[in-house]
Amino acid sequence: MDTLLRNARVLGRDYEATFDIGIEAGRIVAIEPPGAIGTPAAQSIDVEGRLVSPSFVETHIHLDKSCILDRCTSEQGTLDEAIAQVALQKKAFTEQDVTERARRTLEKAIAQGTGVMRTHVEVDPVVGLRGFEGVLALVQEYRWAIEIEVCVFPQEGLISNPGTDELLVAAMKQGASVIGAAPYCDSDPHAQIDRIFEIAREFDADIDMHLDFGMATDHMDIEYVCDMTEKHRYGGRVAIGHVTKLAMVEPERFARIAQRLADSGVAVTVLPATDLYLMGRDRAYQKLRCVLPVHELLAHGVNGNLSSNNILNPFTPFGDCSLLRMANLYANVCHVGRRDDIRECFDMVTRRSARLLRRADYGVEVGLSADLVVIDTTAPEHAVAELPPVLMGFKRGRMTFSRQPVTLHRP
Repeated sequence: MDTLLRNARVLGRDYEATFDIGIEAGRIVAIEPPGAIGTPAAQSIDVEGRLVSPSFVETHIHLDKSCILDRCTSEQGTLDEAIAQVALQKKAFTEQDVTERARRTLEKAIAQGTGVMRTHVEVDPVVGLRGFEGVLALVQEYRWAIEIEVCVFPQEGLISNPGTDELLVAAMKQGASVIGAAPYCDSDPHAQIDRIFEIAREFDADIDMHLDFGMATDHMDIEYVCDMTEKHRYGGRVAIGHVTKLAMVEPERFARIAQRLADSGVAVTVLPATDLYLMGRDRAYQKLRCVLPVHELLAHGVNGNLSSNNILNPFTPFGDCSLLRMANLYANVCHVGRRDDIRECFDMVTRRSARLLRRADYGVEVGLSADLVVIDTTAPEHAVAELPPVLMGFKRGRMTFSRQPVTLHRP
């Protein structure tokens, strides 16, 4: 046996008990009570009763435009300003520049315990494929620590931005595995949605859209996306992110749309840091939070998750790539207090996110890949509530990072 993790509390099992986890050839081969695994291991690590979870899963982040805050002016803090500021900076993006900035962000994510990531990358006539190629260069380089999916999307319009369609198709041919969208930035949102479904079917690709990002609820595209998902039989392969408008609707409409999402198989990603920062700025007082209470969708059968979105740019001038921090922020903003709901917040950065990415080889179970993190706590709700450090991570059984638990130096 290659590695034995001893005295671990295992996600999804009795947190009052500890187990030994045996790892061989990159996979979990045994989970037994302490001392019950008789096979000697080349490496034995006593995790001293700490929580062992599958690695965190980041479903929505923008590596290509991360770490550009020092290049931008952010005075209004609005969505329109953020788009305009990044559009100015994209003119000067080079493949090497994107790679270097994306690498910094990626290494932060790895060190915070993320083992699977879907990154959204902008493609348009201004930036061409430079952002895509800069990120794509890291996929193989960091395979030892993280699996990366690249989702290309038209941030500044598709129907209204000639040349973008051809670039999206070119990126799909060159290695992008997911097609995205931002219909609210286009002259004809439904036409963009239609075209994105066409591209998805052509390449047998999943779809991940930025959708209904705003506050006014008189026009929403969410039900049209559900219609198209059912029409194309794409249930389980479509995700929508932000959806802040849904946070603003009355309970009856909320419940009706929630059921449509569940019936059509459309998953929802909430991005609490960005949604908090950009939304609600039209009021001088009694500012709205505008963060969709995605945990309330789960009861309707919707798959929901939490992700980081932007890191250190005008869309979100903060970020350390900690998905535990996103779960904690969301729980605070959306009044999550019940233990089961707090545990769901943990699931929304682990198991539910893996389900959104259709990852079957995921979890702490015998036979699955040993993609694991050790967290300095004893249960998932404590991880969300207390933000303990992630002490070590493993990819296919190999340790990818580690940090020491804090030591108090008493007099």
